[in-house]
Amino acid sequence: MTEYLAGIVESGQEAQQLATDFVFTEGPLWHPDGYWLFVDLRREPPVIHRMSPAGGTPDIIREPSGGTNGMTFDLQGRLLMCEGDNRRITRMEHDGSITLMADRWDGKRLHRPNDIICRSDGSIYFTNPSGRVPPEEQEIEFAGLVQRILPDGTVTAEATDIDYPNGIAFSPDESVLYVSNTRALGEPADQYWGGEVKQNQYIRAYDVASDGSLSNSRVFGSMASAEDGVPDGMKVDAEGRVYCTGSGGVWVFAPDGEHLGIIRVPEIPANCAFGGPDFRTMLFTARTSVYSLRMTTPGAPLPRG
Repeated sequence: MTEYLAGIVESGQEAQQLATDFVFTEGPLWHPDGYWLFVDLRREPPVIHRMSPAGGTPDIIREPSGGTNGMTFDLQGRLLMCEGDNRRITRMEHDGSITLMADRWDGKRLHRPNDIICRSDGSIYFTNPSGRVPPEEQEIEFAGLVQRILPDGTVTAEATDIDYPNGIAFSPDESVLYVSNTRALGEPADQYWGGEVKQNQYIRAYDVASDGSLSNSRVFGSMASAEDGVPDGMKVDAEGRVYCTGSGGVWVFAPDGEHLGIIRVPEIPANCAFGGPDFRTMLFTARTSVYSLRMTTPGAPLPRG
């Protein structure tokens, strides 16, 4: 029996492989109707899958997906998507049609939106790194941004002090925004290796004001490591612990930034999400497969209108 992070993962279990034979899985999301969504990001064409909690062969609900990576729901339960290949944020309506939310800021084309969350006021925050956009195609002068779409559709830049913003999550009371930094500016896009400590991997935190603006930027936790993997997708549980995929597995931090340990599954995960009827099952999108484990604490719920 593999030992997982005591007190965080329920004891006496093995990671359950729910499905496999993908190219590169990402974007896990639990639908309140009782199924998982995730993407096969590097399949050609990339797709969005729907899968039952028991696993098995998933359905395809969008093909092609525009290179959708991170996903979440808005307050009305509509699917929000970071279409990396199309360099835009879109929304899937209840009838399956696609609505453009944002593809520009200040008249300039977005880099490559990566991950996304919704705040309880209806505003949408997303990470917008330039790392996979050729320099000649970059229109925004900042390499990495944390951006917001206001309920009226206005697009703002809330933070520009992070090289490669990737995963994004709120504390349970939405007073803190966490953003993972995957790599330093100029480092290779596919930086998975062993033997060299990657110092430029960390989680940054920002205080969130009542109007949604960000301040007090600071490093919340270092994720420097020589193991395979980089800081990527991130979630928060109901007690405020931060779960960020990274080198070796999912790194877990206490609300004060103390590193509690790493949840390790058979493949290196790029993202994770809470789900299930009690929101205590964690799904790991881990390269060619998806896995699940039961957690002791439920995830922080997504806001609903």
